[in-house]
Amino acid sequence: MKKIKKFLSGRATIVALAILIQLCWLLSFLYGFQARFTFFNTVIDLVAIFVVLLIVNKRSNLSYKLAWSVVILAVPIVGLLVYFIFGRSELTRPTRKRMEAINFEMEQELPEHPEIQNELMGKDMSVYCQSRYVMDWAGFPVYKNTETKYYPCGEKMFPDMLAALEEAEHFIFMEYFIVEEGYMFGKILEILKRKAEQGVDVRFIYDDFGCVTTLPAKYYQKMQEWGIHCVRFNPLYPVMSVIMNNRDHRKILVADGKVGFTGGINLADEYVNKVKRFGYWKDTGIRLEGEAVWSFTIMFLEMWDYITKSQEADLEKFRPACHKTRKFQTDGYVQPYTDSPLDHENVGENIYMNIINRARNYVYIFTPYLIPDDEILKALQNAAKSGVDVRILMPGIPDKQIIYWISQSYYEPLLECGVRIYQFNPGFLHAKCFVCDDEVAVVGSVNLDYRSLYLHFECGVWMYRSRAVMQVKADVLDTMERSEEINMEFCRKRPAAIRTLQSVLRLFAPLL
Repeated sequence: MKKIKKFLSGRATIVALAILIQLCWLLSFLYGFQARFTFFNTVIDLVAIFVVLLIVNKRSNLSYKLAWSVVILAVPIVGLLVYFIFGRSELTRPTRKRMEAINFEMEQELPEHPEIQNELMGKDMSVYCQSRYVMDWAGFPVYKNTETKYYPCGEKMFPDMLAALEEAEHFIFMEYFIVEEGYMFGKILEILKRKAEQGVDVRFIYDDFGCVTTLPAKYYQKMQEWGIHCVRFNPLYPVMSVIMNNRDHRKILVADGKVGFTGGINLADEYVNKVKRFGYWKDTGIRLEGEAVWSFTIMFLEMWDYITKSQEADLEKFRPACHKTRKFQTDGYVQPYTDSPLDHENVGENIYMNIINRARNYVYIFTPYLIPDDEILKALQNAAKSGVDVRILMPGIPDKQIIYWISQSYYEPLLECGVRIYQFNPGFLHAKCFVCDDEVAVVGSVNLDYRSLYLHFECGVWMYRSRAVMQVKADVLDTMERSEEINMEFCRKRPAAIRTLQSVLRLFAPLL
């Protein structure tokens, strides 16, 4: 009974009900208008056709366009209304202009490092092209003077996160999609409060939608009272909005500009397995120490300036002086990057595509959700057909049943082409990693689904011949030992009702 009361009185329920009431009111008004004025049917049909033509001619994913076209043409009034409220796959024009201005200012602080690019060109032209793409189209350079450390689970990364926070003397930047009160965040919050009292510049960003069920509505005000500069990304209000689709899915921790963390690990107890939600929660992360941390500092400040509508007067105070003199152990090439719905450049997806298309021997993938668009699906199939060892590791226990069913609907067309698929039996696999040919790896926040690839702010680290590359591979191979390999019989044994449902759900997968 207590759980039911908590659910009914929760902010997520209140917001959802408020939006549903508004939507129902608008629909009843429009249908009433339609019944009163017969010409309205013709007008709506014409508008629906016009909007579908606009959607078809937009520079967006084909499956996304197809899904919306079907909905709008099948039920024009409902389809049009829902599309105009929830269907935007890009930011509003004023938002884009403001973010473009901030990005332009910040990008001036990111060095190009032509000498490192020339080194890459001499080592491997294919790898150089991958790095050059990130530099030219995401705006983030490649670095050398950086050490990497990969974590195969949250409970191994957490102590190093706490140590980095404890050692911070000047500033701490944290940006997370999900934050939940409990053991993990409690330990972090204890340090943040103490550091704020000591005069350390502590700044914190959390996504309001991601925390709708985990934090009180105005939790940021509490943190501000403790001396922590805290803001919400895209605050969630009980009002229909055209920008609900865009969320901050990034995970970033920067301490003094010296050390940075990212990956799939949020700040909630399941990520360090202090609570069991879907069996063992397997996630991954990466720690950078050295010059490449500067890119994460810039990423955070870009988002901070956008949310607070401010502008940092002196960025140099965030650049550690030690990086100019200290030489870190040679650890390959490191290139942090971010992706956003600000433009029509799908950086996260294209980095994945470049790895798949240029693979010579193998590509191993961790992903919690497998909802690829046609381009990635074809790339995976063609790589496997060409003799590349393509393996995908998925959760054995789902966190979202519908998404799990959609993901499994892609097993058969991939298996037919020689892709090997595994399900992690002990629990839920939330990691987002690619590793290829013992040379290239990516660790970050980008899922293989439409929301991550097209609608969310994301981040990651591309690496070439770094120590972490082989650490990722070792983790994948170890995880395979604890996973079940899926075969065609598994796919064919699915009940007919489930197969039919999956076929319908796949059509609308871009809208979920």
